[in-house]
Amino acid sequence: MIQLNYRDSRPIYEQIKDGIKQLIYTEVLEADDKLPSVRDLASKLAINPNTISRAYKELEQEGVIYTLSGKGTFISGDFKGKEEKTKELLVKFDEIIKELYQFEVTPEQLTERIKTLAKGGNADDSSK
Repeated sequence: MIQLNYRDSRPIYEQIKDGIKQLIYTEVLEADDKLPSVRDLASKLAINPNTISRAYKELEQEGVIYTLSGKGTFISGDFKGKEEKTKELLVKFDEIIKELYQFEVTPEQLTERIKTLAKGGNADDSSK
């Protein structure tokens, strides 16, 4: 479900938030799907339940999840995160492309790299 990286500079609760959002983006989790309880997820990830509680609380404040007393925590149907994340990534993409042009990377090289990545390949050597 969620993978934690203890070498990551981000706090664990942020990794949990990002992991849940990623599961939503990839449609592993959909609207009204039930999340594991704080205790269950803490046990599975072998971390303090307070860390899960903080992640869930922030996700609820962001409108990603909602809680029904006595029933559990669920994915919100109103979460528009995928569209927002796509826009955010495209802005970063544009910035990187502009910088690559400054280093004289050609549109053809970029196109070939994107095609390689789209096919599931490794683009590490495609621009050399």
